[in-house]
Amino acid sequence: MRNDAVTRATFDQVMVPNYNPQAMVPVRGEGVRVWDQDGCEYIDLAGGIAVNALGHCHPRLVAALKEQANKLWHLSNVFTNEPALRLAKQLTEATFADKVFFCNSGAEANEAAFKLVRKYAYDHVGPEKHEIISFNQSFHGRTLFTVSVGGQKKYREGFEPVPAGITHVPFNDIDALKAVISDKTCAVVMEPIQGEGGIIPADPEFARQVRELCDQHNALLVFDEIQTGVGRTGELYAYMGLGVTPDILTSAKALGGGFPVGAMLVSDKVAGSFGFGTHGSTYGGNPLACAVAGEAIEIINDRALLDGVKQKHQQFVEGLQAINAKHAIFSEIRGKGLLIGAELVEAWHGKAAQFLAAARDEGLMLLVAGPNVLRMAPSLVIGDADIAEGLARLERAVAKTLANA
Repeated sequence: MRNDAVTRATFDQVMVPNYNPQAMVPVRGEGVRVWDQDGCEYIDLAGGIAVNALGHCHPRLVAALKEQANKLWHLSNVFTNEPALRLAKQLTEATFADKVFFCNSGAEANEAAFKLVRKYAYDHVGPEKHEIISFNQSFHGRTLFTVSVGGQKKYREGFEPVPAGITHVPFNDIDALKAVISDKTCAVVMEPIQGEGGIIPADPEFARQVRELCDQHNALLVFDEIQTGVGRTGELYAYMGLGVTPDILTSAKALGGGFPVGAMLVSDKVAGSFGFGTHGSTYGGNPLACAVAGEAIEIINDRALLDGVKQKHQQFVEGLQAINAKHAIFSEIRGKGLLIGAELVEAWHGKAAQFLAAARDEGLMLLVAGPNVLRMAPSLVIGDADIAEGLARLERAVAKTLANA
């Protein structure tokens, strides 16, 4: 194996500049701790953007990967495989779904869902029933179709013309949805908590009325649970706590505990429209990904662990409130479970990235959700002492940022 020396400067030499990674280069992780090339230690409250649901290098996930790596890596979908079948059984037994489609990422899961809602409407009504309704500030991925359904113009600009037949309305505004939904609507797409849009939870009554409107207009309800799924909110999937069941649910991020995997979960009613040859994924359902994801689901779908997520939420909120009492920097703290957003006061809008840089200098890995919100999505099994230490480092970062303003 080659062991050429590489640094952050190498990124600028060889990588497409669509990312601007931080100066440090992580090389090793264990639990919620990460070490960089210089041996500096960090507490990880970012979780790979809600991906590393069991922290770094969880021993059971490592064991599952090693065991499967010695058996079978890839077959193509000309064949099925045991890990994929077991994972599909786990997901259907634990959720509303009857059928599963596997892919590699959240964007692919959403791409499949958005194709399926149109195909289902085409099969049962006709081509005129093709309109998709989504919400402002939503985020559903970076393919051309998913950025079109996503409600943030900045991700579509420069890539037009984008797919047509998509309407966006304000989130949590049922009257706005009522004004545009019709019998030409094939689906309404929503996140139970808008992630990239600022950690905005759906109001339960709003979600219930969305479900009713979909039923009235023979439209499908799609829940994008890429970020909220697999324990993040203290339920296996957020819809379970919301009390509203979708027709299609998309899952990725935490599903593989860090290994790339995505899934679309559907009811029998809808699944039939993806008949033989209608959609596919070369790597989707590969044995390596499914073996790791199966172990992750086995660990996370545990009532004691999920209840622990809710308890850790309270510890985070109280810690953030204590920081706010001292520095008056947050206008609102919101979210569920271990998906938490702290919106900066108006004077600091647009400057969230400054706090990320300061946090890094204090040995803390943090996220933003847009330019105004600090986001935390750590391991679901993060210990109380690590939460306390992470918040102490955040407090120091906030203090230094304000002092240098």
